Order: sequence, then C-alpha cells, then structure tokens
Amino acid sequence: MLIKFFCPRWGSENLSWDAFCHKAKKAGYSGIESPVSMLTDERMEMRAALVKHDLRFIGQYYQSFEDNLELHKIEFEKHLYNILELKPILIDSQTGKDYFSAQDNKELFELALRISNESKVVIAHETHRNKALFAAHIAKELLFQNPSIVITADFSHWCNVSESLLEQQNDAVEVAIERTVHIHARVGHAQSAQVTDPRGKEWEAELSAHLNWWDKIVKSHLVKNTSLLTITPEFGPYPYMPSIPFTGMPMANQWDINVYMMQLLMDRYKTYFGY
Repeated sequence: MLIKFFCPRWGSENLSWDAFCHKAKKAGYSGIESPVSMLTDERMEMRAALVKHDLRFIGQYYQSFEDNLELHKIEFEKHLYNILELKPILIDSQTGKDYFSAQDNKELFELALRISNESKVVIAHETHRNKALFAAHIAKELLFQNPSIVITADFSHWCNVSESLLEQQNDAVEVAIERTVHIHARVGHAQSAQVTDPRGKEWEAELSAHLNWWDKIVKSHLVKNTSLLTITPEFGPYPYMPSIPFTGMPMANQWDINVYMMQLLMDRYKTYFGY
C-alpha cells in the first residue's frame, strides 16, 4: 500500500499557484488539496502549476452556505463538477449541514454518489463541524443509514464538539474508521479543533489519541489491501491558529507544523511505503 501526503492550500493563498506548488514539492508532498476557483483563468493557472511540478490533486468542497435544501443541492452539484474539471484523484467534501434533517443530508449524499459513480472519482464526506457529520454520534447513525458513503476522517472536530477525546464514543469511532478513505491529520482537543502546536508536551495525550485513530485506519486499509491511502496534514491559519492578543501574531508556524506532521507520519508508516 502506498501512503501519499498532500499539502493544504489553506493558509498559503497569498502565494501564486506556481510558488505554492514549488514549495509543496520541495517540502516532500506528493500533491496538494485545495478548492477550485470558478474563474477560468485561475483554474488554468492552477492546472499548469500542478503539471509543472508533477503534483497530484485532491479537490476540496466547503462552500455549503445555503440553508434552503434545493438551492444547496444546485450549488453543491455545481462545485463538484467544477472540481472535476481539474481531474482530482479524490474529492474531500464538507457535505450538508448540522441543522439539516437526516433525510436532507441523505439527499446530498445520494447526489454526491451519483456524481462519483458517473466520474469514477471518490467523494469522501468530511467529519466537520457545522456539516452533516459534525459529531460522532450523529455520524454513526448517518453512516448506518447511508452504507455507500465514505469519509474523510478529521476527528479533531469531534473532539471539540464532544468536549472530549471521544472516550465514551468508541463504537462511533470504529464505524468511522472502517469508512475512512482520506485523513486530515490535525490534532484537536476538548475546547478547539486545533492544538496550538502538536510538538508541545502539553498536548501529548491529544496527539497520542489521534495517532491511535490514524494507526487503526492504516491497519484497516492494509487488511483491505488498498492500493493508496491519502493524508493531508491540515493545521490551519488564524483563527484556527491562536494568535497573540492585540498583535494578531500567530502563536506557531502553520507551514512548519504541517511539514512536521507529514514527517512524523512518514516515519511512523515508513514500512508501508512503496518508494
């Protein structure tokens, strides 16, 4: 099984696509993860940079703002097709809303499944706050009700929502692990979806919990004989990254943390690499 790491565009939007892709490649990433602009010129610039730097691409959908389900469906479909123009190997989708009914979210899962089957591109629904899979206990039920969907595991959100390290929700976590096809490697805690810096000793328990979940995902894919597992270290900029009051200065370096997480997991899973 190959494990490939993807660099988040989030936090590097100030760089040109060429500069960003060059920096990601130099850091050791195999690809990038990013939303896709609706503007033709920017899509062309993005495509050219991906080709130039020989990077794979995971598309990202997050623009789920409409509270009217029918309008939401229209925008969801539009953005998914827009991402597909750049030939992603996978789409990470922040699907649905926490205030939609289970049936509403089911309709969105079914729309995504139709597009996935049509395009032959896997759409992984992210365990994200404010979205359909915002909490462990809710996700467990939705996964049972929608047996065809697969997920992006970002358990940092569930820690924040539940104010815990999910100690009382092992059953839900185990169900999620079996349905995971992509990982967002961010470490959360009871009061936030992001620790200040995973290298700090004060976050050892949180890092250990997340590593344990990711280990189980890797082992599950080994049992399934999966050819590829993708991981995006996804520590974010402000306001995910705490800042010093009155100055706005971040308390840690987002880029360095994500590279650290990639290298940590590369070393941890090096026996699974095919290169």
